[in-house]
Amino acid sequence: MNAMKYLQALWLCMLLTGAAAQAQTDFPSCLYSLRAPAKAAGVREDSFARFTQGLTPDMGILDKMSNQPEFKMPIWDYLAALVDEERVAEGLAQLARHKDVLDKVAAQYGVDAATVVAVWGVESNFGQTFGKYPLTQALGTLSCFGPRQTYFRGEFFATLRILQAGHIAPERLVGSWAGAFGHTQFMPTTFERLAQDFDGDGRRDLMDSVPDALASTAHFLNKAGWNPAQVWGFEVQLPVGLDISGEGRKHKRALSEWAAKGLTQMGGGAVTSGLAPSTPAGLMTPAGAKGPAFLVLRNFDAIYSYNAAESYGLAIAHLSDRLRGAGPFATPWPTDDAGLSRAERREIQTLLNQRGHDIGVIDGMLGDKTRIAVRAEQTRLGQEVTGRAGQKLLRALR
Repeated sequence: MNAMKYLQALWLCMLLTGAAAQAQTDFPSCLYSLRAPAKAAGVREDSFARFTQGLTPDMGILDKMSNQPEFKMPIWDYLAALVDEERVAEGLAQLARHKDVLDKVAAQYGVDAATVVAVWGVESNFGQTFGKYPLTQALGTLSCFGPRQTYFRGEFFATLRILQAGHIAPERLVGSWAGAFGHTQFMPTTFERLAQDFDGDGRRDLMDSVPDALASTAHFLNKAGWNPAQVWGFEVQLPVGLDISGEGRKHKRALSEWAAKGLTQMGGGAVTSGLAPSTPAGLMTPAGAKGPAFLVLRNFDAIYSYNAAESYGLAIAHLSDRLRGAGPFATPWPTDDAGLSRAERREIQTLLNQRGHDIGVIDGMLGDKTRIAVRAEQTRLGQEVTGRAGQKLLRALR
């Protein structure tokens, strides 16, 4: 490192250290200022004191806000990891394991078992990845620092009310950096509105009660407008030369109008098959006209409302179809370097490790260490140096 770079690095380190120290100083005063609005929002003074005692900020959370994978990652990478053969197999096992509960959930809320289990699989890998952030710390930090403090204060106060009511033990209430928690990752205010006590123990426990979590998810989708008589949508074949500019999930036309434009279901079936010709549907082409195309109905909007990203909604919709026995999308993604399943991600980490790279735990999570190793191997192999691991690099390393 030359002298100038060293001085720049030293200055940055001092800046970050100073910011962290300032945060430690400002955080207690910020928390104190939240006591009155928290009380007005239904948090007792003793509850506020108890659940915020010893709380410190986690400033690393602020970096997460601009790095959400559903908005940053190519959709073929995003879906390759979320809807892979492992998750389909595990989802089928969960459908069988919880059949009695899922049947009751479907009867009460009108949402089919495959959709509910697909949400569970995408949100927490069937309860295997809840998130690691204590909610009081994460939401306390976001209530005092960074953008959208007003929004996160509402979620922070809801978290304190949940703890105050005794639904979940404080040490169990962990989740994502943004505050979503439980088997199907509810935000605290969503929990208060829609969480269900389906096992009848007097608590709405999305952390340790699978029946509560599955019923709460179905209740969410039901309130979001789920129609049990319809599908979420389906993949379609576009006619050559169709102008798709301006089309999208929100711009809905009657299925009969799409049929008149020459769209068909994959395999040649009519887009109106089994549905009223007047049914509104939007044309979604997440990778452009050369990639998979979908007509999406109202049920897709219900899924979308769970987490406002079309790639996320498509992951749940596609996984639900796979759990019903459907295969992968018929149209390939328009890339010559397709994404990796979780098994392939673990394989590429193993191969990088065998070549002497320090990639940490082999877990299929392609973090900073893996990306550094990927760049080194791409340089060695004469590939474009992107830090992205795809099928091309995997084949070369094999």
